[in-house]
Amino acid sequence: MLKQKGTESVKIAANLLTIVIIVFALWQLQEIIIPLIFAGILAFLLLPVCNLFEKWHFPRALAIVMVILLAGVLIGLLVWLMVGQIKSLDALWPQMIDKGEEWLNLGQAFLADKLNMTENTQLSEAKKYLTDLLKNSGSFISGALSNTTGFLANLSLIPLYMFLMLLYRDFFNEFLYKLFRGISNHRINVVLGKIKSVVQNYMSGLLLVILIIGILNTASLLLLGIPNAFFFGFFAAVLVLVPYIGIAIGSLLPIVVALITKDSAWYAVGVAASFAAVQFLEGNFITPFIVGSKVSINSLVAIVSLLLFGSLWGISGLVLALPLTAITKVLFDSIEKLRPWGFLLGSADNSDIGKHRKRVKQG
Repeated sequence: MLKQKGTESVKIAANLLTIVIIVFALWQLQEIIIPLIFAGILAFLLLPVCNLFEKWHFPRALAIVMVILLAGVLIGLLVWLMVGQIKSLDALWPQMIDKGEEWLNLGQAFLADKLNMTENTQLSEAKKYLTDLLKNSGSFISGALSNTTGFLANLSLIPLYMFLMLLYRDFFNEFLYKLFRGISNHRINVVLGKIKSVVQNYMSGLLLVILIIGILNTASLLLLGIPNAFFFGFFAAVLVLVPYIGIAIGSLLPIVVALITKDSAWYAVGVAASFAAVQFLEGNFITPFIVGSKVSINSLVAIVSLLLFGSLWGISGLVLALPLTAITKVLFDSIEKLRPWGFLLGSADNSDIGKHRKRVKQG
């Protein structure tokens, strides 16, 4: 008995140590791993289009190049439209400067009236804080630039990763067949099919959510008369990629613009209220109905995965949290010993739980 308990303790310790090593490796190698994961997800997303070109008797390599170029053109078009919208914000700069001077004067008057700080004292204090900020920010900026440069260099490899993943997909399938010899090829294909389905359904559902949220945001901004409504509306919609807080972050820019361009602060309140309403609809109805039905993960697991991946990989982790958790659930459901964990990750409103509740009530 003691020997068996000792063996179980060793297994638990080994499993915990393995988890720690894996998490440390994921954090340490994030600049390499994150672009690979993005490339894999995009490859799954573009696979149906690639298969379509191959059915039209295009060579595989040429079909992949055409698909990647088509995706690049679409992304470039979106970036061009966004840059054009950003350039149109130049007309707001004079108003921003005037409003900034007005707010500065109000702040100086408040400090002089409430705290008895003279203008010279305010200037000396401002210079002091600005000097300290510049001293402390030097190392931070240099470190951030070096990390950002390395990360962007790895991101530029995503098209190459996608090309190779799509080109060698049969080779990778054969590797999985050899790796899991005790499992039938049919079962492996079923699991791979489920992963492809989860990724494709999640991404297609997410694009539809972005379109709906963008239309709702833009309509509310147009009703309030906020300039550049299309840009602000769809910019906040794209931030849905960061679940739960994306739209709230996207609302900050139009709120500031409303404060600058409108005579009444109630326009800014209207922007905040309309975006809050859209956030409520997105979190409780739109995303659960469109994406939730495609990715059956319960809300608690979704929040925990967002926190974990966000602390591990930052913004990239927030974007990748839900699809990676959904893929993990598919893998857990496919392994007998891990099926309870797959059940834990899944939705709490599935039919099996409903049947169990009926049996309990009848019993």
